[in-house]
Amino acid sequence: MRVLDIAAGTGLAAEAALNIVGPTGHVIAADLSPAMVEKSRGRLGHAKNASVAVEDGQALSFPDESFDAVVCSLGLMFFPDPLRGLAEFRRVLRPGGRVAVSVNTVPGRSYNTRINLAIARHVPSLATAAARVFSLGDEMKLRSLLEIADFRDVEITTEMHRFVLPSFDAYFEPFEKGAGSAGQAFVSLSAEARKAVREEVRSDLGDTGGIIEVDVEYRLAGGRR
Repeated sequence: MRVLDIAAGTGLAAEAALNIVGPTGHVIAADLSPAMVEKSRGRLGHAKNASVAVEDGQALSFPDESFDAVVCSLGLMFFPDPLRGLAEFRRVLRPGGRVAVSVNTVPGRSYNTRINLAIARHVPSLATAAARVFSLGDEMKLRSLLEIADFRDVEITTEMHRFVLPSFDAYFEPFEKGAGSAGQAFVSLSAEARKAVREEVRSDLGDTGGIIEVDVEYRLAGGRR
């Protein structure tokens, strides 16, 4: 079984896929960002049946019908043309192969909303990018895209996950280290702006010095070629 994880980021989905394909399968973690590809390489380097690649999800270099499954976790909404991306996913899938996509739903149920909005107050040009996070959150829109891309047996489900962290610092530290797009935007700010963003997010989360709970909702879509 061959699986492609596109817009793989740090390779979390690819790592999970390794447990499914077994020793005789192969997983490729691909991302447009060379920096993210290196993070995937670090996560998957132990696996002999995994590889990484720099790839544009809208113009994949792989041959037709070369994968049994294509996974895109929290990435499709950032494609300039999501439908073109889905068409590429379908092209590289073998007949009967499956696609699995996850997206964020609404701002009030997102892990990064607070920091994205706070950063956008200092860098207004990021406001549009922040809004794109939820551009495919509507269930009917997501279903329509998969059906237009000619996937069949399309199924949409919604899942809620509550992240419980021991402190605000535990929540915010990854952003301070530049994790993800939000973290990269945060570390690019001036010291004064970083301090203001941190305090705004702390206030918005209602930090009282104890645990922090963040509810996140995902829309999961699947279909078959």
